[in-house]
Amino acid sequence: MSLNIIITTVLFTLVFLALHTYCFYPILIKIISSFYSVPRISSTSHHLSVLISAYNEEKVIGNRIINIAKQNYDLSKIEVIVGSDNSIDGTNEILRNLEKKYNWLHVKYFALRRGKAAVINDLAKHAQNEILVFSDANTEFDKDALKKISDGFGTNEIGGVCGRLILDETKKNKFASVEEKKYWEYETFIKRAEGRCGVLIGANGGIFAIRKSLFKEIPPDAVTDDFYITLAVLQKDFKFIYKHDSIAFEEVTYTVAAEYRRKVRFSATNFQTLFSHSGDLLFNKNILLSFAFWSHKVIRWFFPFILIFTLSLSFVERNVSFNFSLLFYAQILFYALGLFGLILSFLKIRVMPFSIVYFFIVSNIAILHGFIRYVQGKQTTIWQSTSR
Repeated sequence: MSLNIIITTVLFTLVFLALHTYCFYPILIKIISSFYSVPRISSTSHHLSVLISAYNEEKVIGNRIINIAKQNYDLSKIEVIVGSDNSIDGTNEILRNLEKKYNWLHVKYFALRRGKAAVINDLAKHAQNEILVFSDANTEFDKDALKKISDGFGTNEIGGVCGRLILDETKKNKFASVEEKKYWEYETFIKRAEGRCGVLIGANGGIFAIRKSLFKEIPPDAVTDDFYITLAVLQKDFKFIYKHDSIAFEEVTYTVAAEYRRKVRFSATNFQTLFSHSGDLLFNKNILLSFAFWSHKVIRWFFPFILIFTLSLSFVERNVSFNFSLLFYAQILFYALGLFGLILSFLKIRVMPFSIVYFFIVSNIAILHGFIRYVQGKQTTIWQSTSR
């Protein structure tokens, strides 16, 4: 077999993988989901333990607790456990005052900062109820969010339920990352289809729930906690579904730079989770689960390498045929659009096609940066939360 044939084969494979993960898979999983029935709704209101890890959240923690207090749910069936991870601002004082007001609120004040995973592990041990609900300090639930997420546990085979997280433009900066919001809507489309099949890969950290019996202690190494918890449920052969009507809100990040740092962090922890804790999902007896895992996650995480090799090989083959030449120059044009989007961002001008391409390129650079951090072992379990 000649070198040109090998390069051509590899190049076609890379192009197929790129198209598959972003175009073919969302369509395929949507079609497949149409053959699955809508999960049965629970006829009982479950007892819920809402777990929130907080570090220096004085700006949002008060509203977070009040938001839960306004839920359309029997509060006698709810306990909210907040872990303050050695907060040094006004978070603890706010929580102490709220504990006096709400008997269902319990706060654990930790004197040593250890990171979200360690806090969640401790909170899960203290939880008394059958369903664990995970959320963030800056999340805001719709008034029926807990009721709808509880309804999702309609059968014993359902181990986890993911709610719908809607990203709002920040009130402080209307030029916030709309691209992230558009991408999140695209991801929500995929999650909804996967959820109907019971193979949702990666719950929304702001609103999801699992049966307490399925909680697996998050390891001390730097992993993506919500992703790890989701995988632990799927690995035990339980379904993880999506409840589109269980809604929560979060503000989008203020800047692309802040979003970049967040993506680098999550990229590093995603690779740690992939290589250390998800081997049995790569080749699972549930073929659809493995297909979804490869298509939605694994290929995406290695997409920067696909981009690099596709550009390099198409450059080598550009004189072999018109098709390869066209592919090479199409990529050059794509990156030129991203560069123009970068220039416009400095000028505070948003032209959607350019900004979307710019956001996509920056996101993949962040993934590559995160992979390097993972290889170098520089990822930590403790980090600063994104500016609110």
